[in-house]
Amino acid sequence: MSTTTSPPATRRRRSAGGRPRPGPVPGPGAQLSKVPQVTAAFWAVKILTTGMGETTSDYLARTLGPVPAVGSAGLLLALALVAQARARRYVPAVYWAAVVMVSVFGTMAADVAHVALGVPYAVSASAFAVLLALVFGLWRRTEGTLAVETVAGGRREVFYWAAVLATFALGTAVGDLTAATLGWGYLPSGLLFAGLIAVPALAHRLPGLPPVLTFWWAYVLTRPLGACFADWAGVGHERGGLDLGTGPVSLVLGVVIVVAVGWSTVVDRRAPRPLG
Repeated sequence: MSTTTSPPATRRRRSAGGRPRPGPVPGPGAQLSKVPQVTAAFWAVKILTTGMGETTSDYLARTLGPVPAVGSAGLLLALALVAQARARRYVPAVYWAAVVMVSVFGTMAADVAHVALGVPYAVSASAFAVLLALVFGLWRRTEGTLAVETVAGGRREVFYWAAVLATFALGTAVGDLTAATLGWGYLPSGLLFAGLIAVPALAHRLPGLPPVLTFWWAYVLTRPLGACFADWAGVGHERGGLDLGTGPVSLVLGVVIVVAVGWSTVVDRRAPRPLG
């Protein structure tokens, strides 16, 4: 009697009770994606991290001082990115910890350029936009694609996190440009970006529109969207906010992020995703 086994890409995992779990089990040596699937939950947590990064940056700068705050955030960012680089697949806690620290540090980068160096937000926003375009251009030329589902380490992961950091700095400058420099306020600016982020959500259904373009359009806009609403909740009444305080707002957002990431870790029982 001959025996056969299913190919590694089609085998199913089994739980302790013997029931098959959904999702293929990658075979030995398969490359695993190191970024989450782009779902509604992904966008929700992403927006939460942008808001937390904004208020946490402001809170640390006032509590510790600008220089210690930037130094501490830079160190934690480096540690988070090292942990992400060492991971062999997507690990929710590791990945989102890196995103949070990118959010905090990216906010500080834009704020330092404006407050410490006196660079107008319009100028810094333009500079960060050029930087992001350069990252995308080099990434595309080197790897042939900007699709995030192909990120599994190596150069693509380096390009991915460079682009993420540039989007956070760009989004911070753009959000502060509309809310502060142009004087529109945090709530109106948040509503503006909420409308703009709906454009790629609707446009991706149009035939022929590259999904990579709509993804990165939305990814950039999540930064000013989350930051404007977080600022609106945290700043004082004299600035048009709810005066809840940046510390409490950061704490609440942090708890929600931890719960969301923990929940996704527990309930997501699919096998690690191979590339493609």
